[in-house]
Amino acid sequence: MDAAAHDNPRTVEEVFRDFNGRRAAVIKALTTEFYQHCDPEKENLCLYGFPSEHWEVNLPADEVPAELPEPALGINFARDGMQEKDWLSLVAVHSDAWLLAVAFFFGARFRFDKADRKRLFNMINDLPTVFEVVTEITKKQGKAKSSVSNHSSNKSNSNSKRGSAPPGKYSKAMQSKDGDEDGLEEEDDEEHGETLCGACGENYAADEFWICCDICEKWFHGKCVKITPAKAEHIKQYKCPSCSNKRARP
Repeated sequence: MDAAAHDNPRTVEEVFRDFNGRRAAVIKALTTEFYQHCDPEKENLCLYGFPSEHWEVNLPADEVPAELPEPALGINFARDGMQEKDWLSLVAVHSDAWLLAVAFFFGARFRFDKADRKRLFNMINDLPTVFEVVTEITKKQGKAKSSVSNHSSNKSNSNSKRGSAPPGKYSKAMQSKDGDEDGLEEEDDEEHGETLCGACGENYAADEFWICCDICEKWFHGKCVKITPAKAEHIKQYKCPSCSNKRARP
């Protein structure tokens, strides 16, 4: 345990400073290597955050009742049946509850009056919760991974269709003709979910026909460039309006 954990804050400012340090420690844990410390095969584990912004995963305190409110017990057990981001979000919610419990434990112990309790709560409430911070970070990490994956997939799709199929013919409508390719549709939904039309700037939609320019490699709604699936069948090399205009200039 951190020695600072036994220093009892007595004023609203000191309690808030204690809260802030523990909160920073918990956020640091949930956004670094914390996941690896919580083997479901181990005994009941708790996530402790200390005022020094240090954190640790450990067994619960032996004393009953403990000197301070204890964090959620057995967080490691739930890890086995949940996706990592969902499990981290669950631990974040429990950590928010624990941080508030510790802060108001000090408030009760040192007899904060109504005005002090309100001031302490307002100071805490001005900060985003651990849950909000952790979910926002995991969301951004997920988008970054998706963006890299989409970029690689688009390059791969563009290169592969040059050798085996008439270029520029990719479309959801054409794939759905074969019932055996339902799995491919789901995969393509994920790969192209953030692709934007080079003409209107709107997102990819699974129920619309799309075509890729073989010159600039941008994707377009068929309706935006006036190309239908039937027309695409007969196009050996598709050039978008922009690339066609460039070629036509002297």
